[in-house]
Amino acid sequence: MKRLILMRHAKSDWDHPDLEDHERPLNERGQRSAKALGDWLRAKGYVPDQALVSFAQRTLETFARLNLDLEAEVKERLYLASPDMMYDHLLQAKGDVVLMIAHNPGSAYFADGLVAKAPDHPRFDDYPTCATLVADFDINHWIELEPKTGVTVDFTVPRDLLK
Repeated sequence: MKRLILMRHAKSDWDHPDLEDHERPLNERGQRSAKALGDWLRAKGYVPDQALVSFAQRTLETFARLNLDLEAEVKERLYLASPDMMYDHLLQAKGDVVLMIAHNPGSAYFADGLVAKAPDHPRFDDYPTCATLVADFDINHWIELEPKTGVTVDFTVPRDLLK
């Protein structure tokens, strides 16, 4: 059995128009959201043993604020990646529980293409910032991954946690 935790980065700060897109940090709401998602992951026992993270500042900061006990594998090609690129990265993963932090629209399309049945959540289709899908796959190695074979275990967004 393999598990994927697919997360879109938390809310970024648009107050610095001089920054390149990949340099934008999180805003205060994004910082709170990322911490809440880290707390949620640990409370639910969704603890990754491998983390594949886009090289953008907002994804790296999201990962750091999750406060997980592992190092991120920073992947430049996950920056604004298409679902196909995300799939290629996952096929090469070695962990049993892989956290992938990337961007939209790729994350939304990738999530939809992975699970056999979408979670019953009104925000799944648009995959807002810090949206997180937990899906299980009945495979021994990631290279065996096939589209639409994932079983949705859980899905949440920051608004569910920060009420």
